Amino acid sequence: MDRATETGPFFHGTTADLRIGDHLTAGHPSRYRPEIVMNHVYFTALRDGAGLAAELAQVLADGRGEPRVYLVEPTGAFEDDPNVTDKKFPGNPTRSYRSREPLRIVGEVTDWARLTPEARRTWRERLSTLLRDEDAEIIN
Repeated sequence: MDRATETGPFFHGTTADLRIGDHLTAGHPSRYRPEIVMNHVYFTALRDGAGLAAELAQVLADGRGEPRVYLVEPTGAFEDDPNVTDKKFPGNPTRSYRSREPLRIVGEVTDWARLTPEARRTWRERLSTLLRDEDAEIIN
């Protein structure tokens, strides 16, 4: 579904060191299921949601890389992220989206809610459980 009614701003959390004007593209392995090449690039309209994604990316990379949140612009159509919308959360309260088209980096954000060491440990445990779950599905 095209989400033309959502106007942003939009954010993407990652450990990649990018520059303004760079593009995020689909076609990379999932951090959650490395055997799956993702058909979409994911983003959110919530700065702290992107911050969480950035910190989880660092946890999944065994602490490598610096968590970064980028302000992004979709270059094409996008839709609700079906991995969270109506699967885990009715509607789209996380304001999470995905697109087959690239996202253009238009800025970097440094003021998001950081995980406490305790919250980081809790997320590491949750992710470890998720990664071991052979039935966990990614809607690609």
